[in-house]
Amino acid sequence: MNVCRETRLEWRKLLVPLDKSMRTGLISVLRGQMSVRQAALELARRVRAAGDHRRERKILDELASKPPGLRPEFQRLTASELLRHFRQRKRPSFLGGFEAAQESTVTWQERLFPEQAAQLTKLAHRIVQHRWCLLGFGEIDFGKLLGWRRDPLSGRVWPLEYHADISLWHNDGSDMRVLWEVNRMGHLITLGQAYVLTGNERFAEEFFGQLDSWREQNPVGRGPNWSCAMEVALRTMNLLAAFTLFRDSAALTENTLSRLLTTFEQHGAHIQRNLEFSYLGTSNHYLSDVVGLLWLGITLPELSVANEWREWALLEMLREMDKQVLADGAHYEASTGYHRFVLELFLYSFILCKANEIQIEEKYSKKLHNMLRYTRGILRPDGLAPLVGDSDGGQLLPIVNHIAGDQAYLLALGAVVFNDATLKNQGAPLPEEVLWVLGEKGIRKFEGLQTTDNSSRSLAFPETGSYVLRHGDLYLFFNASNIGRNGRGSHGHNDSLSIEVSACGRPFIVDPGSYVYTADLRERQLFRSTAYHSTIQIADAEQNTTNERLPFSIGNEAHPRILDWQTGTERDVVVGEHFGYERLPRPVRHRRAVFFYKSDRWWLIEDDLLGKGEQTIAVRFHFDSGLELTVRDESIVSACDKMTGVRLLVCSKDLRLKPEFEPQFTSRHYGAKTPSISVCWLMRTSMPRKLSWVLLPVCAGEDEEARLQLVQRQVSKVQRSGSAGVIAG
Repeated sequence: MNVCRETRLEWRKLLVPLDKSMRTGLISVLRGQMSVRQAALELARRVRAAGDHRRERKILDELASKPPGLRPEFQRLTASELLRHFRQRKRPSFLGGFEAAQESTVTWQERLFPEQAAQLTKLAHRIVQHRWCLLGFGEIDFGKLLGWRRDPLSGRVWPLEYHADISLWHNDGSDMRVLWEVNRMGHLITLGQAYVLTGNERFAEEFFGQLDSWREQNPVGRGPNWSCAMEVALRTMNLLAAFTLFRDSAALTENTLSRLLTTFEQHGAHIQRNLEFSYLGTSNHYLSDVVGLLWLGITLPELSVANEWREWALLEMLREMDKQVLADGAHYEASTGYHRFVLELFLYSFILCKANEIQIEEKYSKKLHNMLRYTRGILRPDGLAPLVGDSDGGQLLPIVNHIAGDQAYLLALGAVVFNDATLKNQGAPLPEEVLWVLGEKGIRKFEGLQTTDNSSRSLAFPETGSYVLRHGDLYLFFNASNIGRNGRGSHGHNDSLSIEVSACGRPFIVDPGSYVYTADLRERQLFRSTAYHSTIQIADAEQNTTNERLPFSIGNEAHPRILDWQTGTERDVVVGEHFGYERLPRPVRHRRAVFFYKSDRWWLIEDDLLGKGEQTIAVRFHFDSGLELTVRDESIVSACDKMTGVRLLVCSKDLRLKPEFEPQFTSRHYGAKTPSISVCWLMRTSMPRKLSWVLLPVCAGEDEEARLQLVQRQVSKVQRSGSAGVIAG
């Protein structure tokens, strides 16, 4: 609702005592995006949070020296008795294959994954040398003395300031996301897996040694590694998994156990004091906070606060599931990468709850099942997901490190959990996660599921705005998603009505991914820009307003919507439009229709630009890396995979205009990018204007000329009948 001028002035007076970021955030709320009641609640929350920070700042030394608070029956135990308890306890259970006592994990790993078992040992020895792979940057040498506050790429060392005072980005090549990835300590799971397989105590000594060095360099509440509660939670869960693997080690002594329990309680208490909740909207951050407390509450019942954490976090996790998971199964942040991450949070948590006989209402299991179905529905024929929106490559429990688009391992887990063979990806190898998360029972159940091929069905996910036009090895992804989080997105891109196309098993037109966040704000801006996506740009404008200096802020002007969706045995149709250019001095509405002729194996795209006057327009198709692009007869672009001979032709039906080849990049994993080309038809033209494009796949051995002639006849027939015209309205 709109707030009158007098009310705004009163609110500004209230905001004066708060810091600049709070004032800016709350003033933006008063632009009509929230009710006055919501704004008041958020203001009150931020005032409380500021007070909590003042109090926390004063007691940091006390928090750092406080011993772990154990339940009375465990306080009475001697140090040796407590150690014996942890070595021998059977409950609570962790994830199936992580239980160190289960010798079957070793047997099955060596039987089913012998090469990976050998590789785990090699990786563990590298970790002992302080070398391990980090996101898309490859192997990093972290040096003899691990610097837990040093960015391994830029060398910047973050100070030991109070966590809420830490500046998260500087645009100098340093990247807090990279530092946080190091401090999530996922590499210690690899170390633990290798320990279980080999019994090499050197790996256990390294685990406890790295923890000791981390504690020394990161006192509670000080420095960058306490500045985000989500990161504290993810580190907690990785350490819980690693602790399970090292529980039988001789390196676990009375003293190391005491320090470890202290660390866990400090982490949980910090999360609880600094929950990333907001009345503006919650995200994967707050969900991670909640799940971290849930895992602590379940797996460490010896702590006096465990029951409180478990009961509160379970209810809160399910409330967030209601809020964050859309009806068609997708996560509401408009990002396939964050969908994967949130799916991990829910899926692993549900498995952990079931292992410990914690009941979850059936409706939430159905929501989780829908999340898996969404993942299954959007996978390309090569088994990877399109990288819509942001993707930072984050994983919970990196049992195996996967590139950003790889989500198939979660489908295998889901197939077992829900006894659903449709989630079992035909032809895909058994992922190691099935063994480590579900144990021997999971392996046997997975092998008993009969694979079904449902990969050729076109699907619509209307809540998300994702549409998949698929037949055999042909795949087109049509993106009409909004910017996420009910219009308050931070991980959405300017990609309305963009497409991805795979043909003959090879991706051709792709989403560029994300590359980096704060290490290079210019690159961050490019990868989320309209010009980097396969859609139409008007007058060099962005579909939604963005600011290079605000890397996690995006406007909400486009409001894409679907006008028509039809799928049949011979033809699919999807029609959408967005309003992002209606804010221009000469407003334009972009409407795009995609027609898929399945039997003849081609797509027709019709773009309607509805407006008045002249405009400069750019029509782009962003091609994947590794393709050879040529222009034929000005109106046809051929993209060829020289290794296989597979091609995709993009044919303009209206223009005799040679397109430009724009050098761009594609990122398949955070921190990595490879050169690619965006083909751009740039023109000055009068509105309204219609443009048509044929996308024609040519598989190896097919006659390209015959394919072109066939499609030309088909296009003429379609245009004469008028059956491909864009839906009016």
